[in-house]
Amino acid sequence: MKEKLCIRSQLEESLKELHLSTIKDSFEKTAKLAIEESFSYEEYLLELLDQEKQARSQRRIERLLKESKLPLEKSLSCFDKSRLPQKIKYQLNQLLQGDFINQKENVLAFGNPGTGKTHLLCGIGQELIFNGYKVYFAKCSLLVQDLLIAKKNLELAKIIKKLSKYEVIIIDDIGYVQQTRDEMEVLFTLLAERYEKGSVMITSNIAFSKWENIFKDPMLAAAAIDRLIHHCTVIELNIPSYRIEQARKRKEAK
Repeated sequence: MKEKLCIRSQLEESLKELHLSTIKDSFEKTAKLAIEESFSYEEYLLELLDQEKQARSQRRIERLLKESKLPLEKSLSCFDKSRLPQKIKYQLNQLLQGDFINQKENVLAFGNPGTGKTHLLCGIGQELIFNGYKVYFAKCSLLVQDLLIAKKNLELAKIIKKLSKYEVIIIDDIGYVQQTRDEMEVLFTLLAERYEKGSVMITSNIAFSKWENIFKDPMLAAAAIDRLIHHCTVIELNIPSYRIEQARKRKEAK
C-alpha cells in the first residue's frame, strides 16, 4: 500500500513538472473507465492525451479572447444574419475560413450607423480566435491616442512591433470621431507597417471618396487607401439600421 502511494505521489510530481495538469487531475478517473471499458494501454494513454490537448486548446482560446479586447457579447450567434444580402452571406462564409489572413488581405466594412458593421466584424474575429488565430480589437479613436502617446515617448516602433504579433487587427469606426493630423499620421504608419505583413479589418461609415477629410491630407488619404484596397474584401452594408428597426418594434409593441 505504501509503495502504491509512493508511486502515485511520484507520478503526480512528474506530471506537475511536465505541466500536464489535466492528466494529473484525471488519470485515476480515466483508469477506472479504462478498466470498465477494457481499454488497452495504448487506448488509455491516448484518452489521457486527448483530454490534455482539449484542455490546453480551451485555455488558449480563453487567453486569446481576453487579449483580443473584443466585446464578447458581439458574437455571430446573436447576429441576425437574415438581414444580410446574399452577397454578404457568401463573403462571411469565405472570411470565416481564414484564407484572407494567410494571404495578408484586409477586410473593409462600410455602412451607415446601426447597420451592424462592428458586430459583424467582432463576430468574425471571435470565430477566427476559435480557429487559433490571434486577433486584436480597438476603437480607432483610442488606438490613435495610444499610438500618438507612443510616438511622443519615442516608442512608436515598439508598440507597432507589439501589435505585429496579432494576425488580425480590427480597427473600429474610422472617421466616426474627428482626429487631428498627427493622430492620423501615426495611424497611417501602422497601416503602412502592416501592408502585406498582417491583415487589418476596418469599419467606417465614410466612403473612400471622403477619406481625405479623415486624414487631413489628400496624398496621405490616397496612400492609406492604396495599401488597404490592394488586397481586400469590401463589405457594403447598405441595409436599414438595426437599432432603428428595434426601436420601431418596441414602439409598436407599446
